[in-house]
Amino acid sequence: MSEKSKFSAYAATGIGSMPGGDAREAAKTVVGSFADGRGLVHLPELPARGPGADMTGRTVGLLEEMYGHVEPSGWRISDRPGRDTRRARSWLGEDLDALEEFTQGYEGLLKVQAVGPWTLAASLELRGGEAMVADPGACRDLAGSLAEGLRGHLAEVRRRVPGAEVVLQLDEPSLTAVLRGRVRSASGYRTYRAVDRQVVEGALRDLLAVNDGGPTTVHSCAPEVPFALLRRAGAGSVSFDFSLLTEGEEEAIGEAVESGTQLLLGVVPGLDGASTALSDPGGSVMGVRTLWSRLGLNPGTLAESVVITPSCGLAGASPAYARAALAHCVRAARSLADNPE
Repeated sequence: MSEKSKFSAYAATGIGSMPGGDAREAAKTVVGSFADGRGLVHLPELPARGPGADMTGRTVGLLEEMYGHVEPSGWRISDRPGRDTRRARSWLGEDLDALEEFTQGYEGLLKVQAVGPWTLAASLELRGGEAMVADPGACRDLAGSLAEGLRGHLAEVRRRVPGAEVVLQLDEPSLTAVLRGRVRSASGYRTYRAVDRQVVEGALRDLLAVNDGGPTTVHSCAPEVPFALLRRAGAGSVSFDFSLLTEGEEEAIGEAVESGTQLLLGVVPGLDGASTALSDPGGSVMGVRTLWSRLGLNPGTLAESVVITPSCGLAGASPAYARAALAHCVRAARSLADNPE
């Protein structure tokens, strides 16, 4: 990752999703929270609008020459674009319109999110009702379709916000389940066979390369994030829920930092019930300082290695709490930079 693409000057950001269904209000909140050097602006997602705005449906709308529709069990592959695909594309268009409106003259990093190939394969159903992850050929086709769709999407974002350097985030909460054979079949009585790690790594590498050398991150708010695999696949940074980190994973964190991988650490609770946690920015990052000390890492590297985020998306929060949580991420990041030890 080039110095220009480093997140170090953008010490806080959001994961992606925001509450409600008003695209203009969400864009205004995100840009207002993070522009002017306060953090990393991102394209908001509004899943409360329903199917097509959800994580899977939004990405289905990006696919090239591959379509989907909603069944009672979830999203399923279709032969042609129907109402559900058209709705997903329409809502993404609204979101881009709103982002463009509030980023006039913006220069800096701008993050966009899409579901990664393996979580998408675990979520999307084949015509018979089984998940695509069960079919290696279907997985290859899906990854290729997603790559082409993302190229077009990234080009559109660059056209609308010409001063931005686009960051590509792949959301992969099901990645560990795919690697460990934990994805349940349609019946629920069995699980699909684990996918070979080299195949998983190769597909991720191809998708991350779609950003043409620009900054990338992979996000998972699930336990057991495969840090080493993501680093080998070329992720410039890894985004995860800091509260789920186990002692056994700390060595992988140290190796990632020492290799130059940045960490987007989810330390700010994503739901209103934890509003008391927003009263102490320094307390929110105390665990980060402790981890750095335990790993014997130089405290001076914190500012260039860490970006502060909510623990996961904010779709389940109230609008007021979402605004407060994003502002708290900025204050917590400033506290970490000012007092790394």
